[in-house]
Amino acid sequence: MKTFTLPGTDISAPNVVLGLMRIADKSDEEIRALVRTARDVGIDFVDHADIYGRTTHECERRFAEAMRFTPSERDAVTIQTKAGIVREGPYYDHSYEHLIATVEESLRALDTDRIDILLLHRPDALVEPEEVARAFDELEAAGKVRAFGVSNHTPGQIDLLRRYVRQPIVVNQLQLSITHAPIIAQGLTANIMGEPESVTLDGGGIIDYCRLHDITVQAWSPFQSGIVDGVFLGAPEHAELNAVIDRLAAEYGVPPIAIATAWITRHPARMQVVLGTTTPDRVAGAAQGSDIPLTRPEWYELFRAAGHRIP
Repeated sequence: MKTFTLPGTDISAPNVVLGLMRIADKSDEEIRALVRTARDVGIDFVDHADIYGRTTHECERRFAEAMRFTPSERDAVTIQTKAGIVREGPYYDHSYEHLIATVEESLRALDTDRIDILLLHRPDALVEPEEVARAFDELEAAGKVRAFGVSNHTPGQIDLLRRYVRQPIVVNQLQLSITHAPIIAQGLTANIMGEPESVTLDGGGIIDYCRLHDITVQAWSPFQSGIVDGVFLGAPEHAELNAVIDRLAAEYGVPPIAIATAWITRHPARMQVVLGTTTPDRVAGAAQGSDIPLTRPEWYELFRAAGHRIP
């Protein structure tokens, strides 16, 4: 498992992350088996959010109940969570009061004295960055949050926060897979008339922006076909892509899910892949992609096979 020091922090991070948004219905033993498998293959970084589960903080609480970490065990795991979505609306709330209250609730649910990384969960159109800065300062000073980031934010939205927030923004969690790759495709097809993927959205250039500002991109839904579609692995509508994935998987001696992971981790932006599966075997298989050195021709072949144009 490849690791790196997360820029702006002293956190040693793997390039594959265990996402825990689907553990609400799992037994304690199933959760322990999932986490144990992840730890065995080098994944000691878990991703939560206050809204994951059937009720607020449910998945955070189930994780803590199942794991019951000792202090030394807690120190060995990086815990990331998110705040800012109010599920009862739904609406977004990045106010000082909401962020402080949510972090306190997450700390209780996770049964821990600190959160390693706190992300603002999607942008809030009514954000007042001065309030975010006040909340971040208070949480950091109290030792309750070590580092801060965002999810699904544009370059302009991050710049607005950075004007007021003293701490570095160290993470931006974005949807990315071989088939859902507009943040990469835009750069390749820029200025080509009539090419749908050339359209610049949300200011464009978010990958380059994050690289320039030492912000680690975390790829969520790394095996999803699109926003609401199912996984592309094995899907008949992605036959050409799967043929390439299967061939490369055989050549490298890994399961197909490892190739889908490797397509993301091969990118020089040093991204992290956020796994959403609760199946231990799939976690172990995906983790093998961390170390696969896809060649340029292989990376671009996968990109073309997913239906993206290369001019």
